[in-house]
Amino acid sequence: MWAQAIARARAELAAAGVASPEADARSLAEFVAGSHPHGEISPAHLLLYEQLVAARARRVPLQHVEGRMYFRYLELEARPGVFIVRPETESVVEAALAEIRRIRDALVADLCTGSGAIAIAIATESDARVLAVERSAEAFASAVANNARYGNLVTLVQGDAREELEGYAGQIDVVVTNPPYVAPWHVLSPEVRQDPELALFGGGSDGLDLPRQLVARAHTLLRDGGILIMEHGDEQGRALRAAATACGFVDVTTGRDLAGRDRWLRARKER
Repeated sequence: MWAQAIARARAELAAAGVASPEADARSLAEFVAGSHPHGEISPAHLLLYEQLVAARARRVPLQHVEGRMYFRYLELEARPGVFIVRPETESVVEAALAEIRRIRDALVADLCTGSGAIAIAIATESDARVLAVERSAEAFASAVANNARYGNLVTLVQGDAREELEGYAGQIDVVVTNPPYVAPWHVLSPEVRQDPELALFGGGSDGLDLPRQLVARAHTLLRDGGILIMEHGDEQGRALRAAATACGFVDVTTGRDLAGRDRWLRARKER
């Protein structure tokens, strides 16, 4: 029976230290069954389910086990070597959309797009024209695949976000970015450690070398009055506000996620 299989899986995942054993056991069951699992389970389904649960118990991220991840209204592919987008980034996208929806025919740039999650979410939830930059070849390939799934609404550029889009300097309405910002002293879960280091660590003792560089880059790309929205760690708000102010941004504030944690920088390029 599916109920017994899910119960065993929940216990196995809990013993392995998985943070959400109940939810993961049920997600994997739905992945195997293709719908809400109930009643009898076939031998083939049981074998597959047990194999997937065993992988999750080894702390392979659920998204990699299933090959998919969910973000706002999107279902995206998830592959090893590409950053797994997290739920807290949804509030960052909401902050960006609040700015974008005030602008007619907005031009948006997503720097360090990774799988393309932020860029595709914005493109599917607004009328904005969206550009996205990614350096990693593996992540860029994933962004291309995800973008195609949603009608190729985003213009993707492979390259260094600190250098690309030069032809758009002074023209972008909103720059949004979830850059690498983890400081080297952070203790990371086994799942997070499987994200590529290039997508995690921002450089320097505080993890903010690259974010500071991207603040400066955003100031170059934005039009007068344009807005920067940048995700960051909950201990980094003050440092990034200082960096934005030093670059010439005004109205510099820190946004908070649903848990009340400092989560993103909002700054306006002075007119």
